Amino acid sequence: MQIAIAYTNPVGLPVLDEDGRVTGHDAGATLVRRLLRVFPDAVLVGHEARSGPVPVVPLADLDTDSTVVLNMDVLDSPDLWRRLARDGGEPRIMNFLWWNVGTHHTHRVARSSLALSCALFPTFANSERTASEIREVVRMFTVPPLAERAVMAWVDLGIRLEHVRPRTPADVPVVLYPAIYLSERKQPRLFVDVVEQVRARTPLIVEMRLHEQHLVSELAMRFSRHDWTWVGPLTSDRESYWQALSRTTAFLATSVDESYGLEYVEALVAGAVGVFPDLAWARAILPTRYPFLYGDPAQAQSMLLRAVQDTDGCREELDACVGGYFQGWLRGRHDDDVFERAIAERVREWFA
Repeated sequence: MQIAIAYTNPVGLPVLDEDGRVTGHDAGATLVRRLLRVFPDAVLVGHEARSGPVPVVPLADLDTDSTVVLNMDVLDSPDLWRRLARDGGEPRIMNFLWWNVGTHHTHRVARSSLALSCALFPTFANSERTASEIREVVRMFTVPPLAERAVMAWVDLGIRLEHVRPRTPADVPVVLYPAIYLSERKQPRLFVDVVEQVRARTPLIVEMRLHEQHLVSELAMRFSRHDWTWVGPLTSDRESYWQALSRTTAFLATSVDESYGLEYVEALVAGAVGVFPDLAWARAILPTRYPFLYGDPAQAQSMLLRAVQDTDGCREELDACVGGYFQGWLRGRHDDDVFERAIAERVREWFA
């Protein structure tokens, strides 16, 4: 069985660099690398054939009898099927739903297209929350005979625990903006407002590692004027990324919604104290008794201030909330070995 991964970078950047390796540190590129580890002989679907560490094969050259297309561009699956079926074959397509259903493709036409795709093709979701949301979308936007036959599965993405580096204490507490985009859904202005208030009361350094398209935004340039902030590009490689996380003291999450929250889980496993909004997406990745969930900006300020002034005390609370060792709870819940086994098993189950 040949696996072909269909993925288009949402901001128009190339998926592969000049050496033929997957480039970028956004969630999509990270997941492509993960899929290539699970399916080491997989190819990428592209416009032109290309050899290299990751081969690229045009859609027209795929053998429909032996290939499963693992499609990360879920709305495109019906069109992929039509193009692959021109010669009378029976294309095998599996949706990989890895983004937030609640805030992506909200127009009724896009919503209906998403529902139809997930009703027609087996769909693997990146979390229980995403799976529940897409089931509801399929139920609302398709007819009952299609909705009743929809095939879905899910597992939490998890992270690669071997990437984690030993803690490196910082002389001045480091607060991380735990996202690479400044989109409205992430509420970056709330982050800036809160940390400015906290910085007025205690020394700290803020780090923002942003996608290049957001580095030149008005908010990024405004925030970078502070002498206690660092606003710059994404780290050049995963080792540098994890090394930076190892000296991060705390982070403030401000997003309205997330399908899973990969960046937040990585920062938690690296040892940073996370301050989260009291929302369903955050509760889905955290223990039931997690102590640092805020309901308003004032609570966020109070919790972040404590996280940078009494970090050890906060970590003791985290251990107490799981009745033992918080890091052990995280590692047991968010190990990507579980994800890799689950997606491989679903491919075999659905297409063997």
